[in-house]
Amino acid sequence: MSFSASVLTLYPEMFPGALGVSLAGRALEAGTWSLEAIQIRDFASDRHRTVDDTPAGGGAGMVMRADVLAKAIDHSSPPGDPRPRLLMSPRGKPLTQVRVRELAAGPGVVIVCGRFEGVDQRVIDARGLEEVSIGDFILSGGEPAALVLLDAVVRLLPGVMGNTVSGDEESFENGQLEHPHYTRPQEFEGRQIPEVLISGNHRKIAAWRRAESERLTKERRPDLLAAQPLVK
Repeated sequence: MSFSASVLTLYPEMFPGALGVSLAGRALEAGTWSLEAIQIRDFASDRHRTVDDTPAGGGAGMVMRADVLAKAIDHSSPPGDPRPRLLMSPRGKPLTQVRVRELAAGPGVVIVCGRFEGVDQRVIDARGLEEVSIGDFILSGGEPAALVLLDAVVRLLPGVMGNTVSGDEESFENGQLEHPHYTRPQEFEGRQIPEVLISGNHRKIAAWRRAESERLTKERRPDLLAAQPLVK
């Protein structure tokens, strides 16, 4: 059974977008995964297809209505659907490689793309939406974040990457950033490939890569090291 993604959005024309090319695109054509973009406005009840209203208590902007969004969610994810329901939100739990792998091992996802000032909290609670963030910044809507999440997940599906172990040493897989990479030519603008990488000594190469990974992580993301469990 293929991985099935349903995306609830006000802009279905944004999909598949970048997911229609490269690894994800080939996997989509091959049926390794499927993608359905659902127009939330189709579930509005008035002739203007209204999906938002002014925030209770006052304030700037508009809020996505609970009743309209609930109908869209119920249509795309009826009772018994085992797929997790995600809401792309800047206040959500940060997306990690661990969570990406969990999603890739499952049957698929239902992704709600927020817009305006946010989504009525009642539909988040009533439909069990898991709020997910891709970073500490604000986008114009959840669609770019949904594309990012799906790209991260799809590349881990069986058969998508040509080499099944090609992702084993990537950044975040072992709680650290990835080591530097080099390839031909051996000299570029006076800069040489580190001698150890052309030594043929695989033990020394592995040790160099571990050391470089730790060095970069300490310099750029010390929070990753702090989050690792202590070894006793």
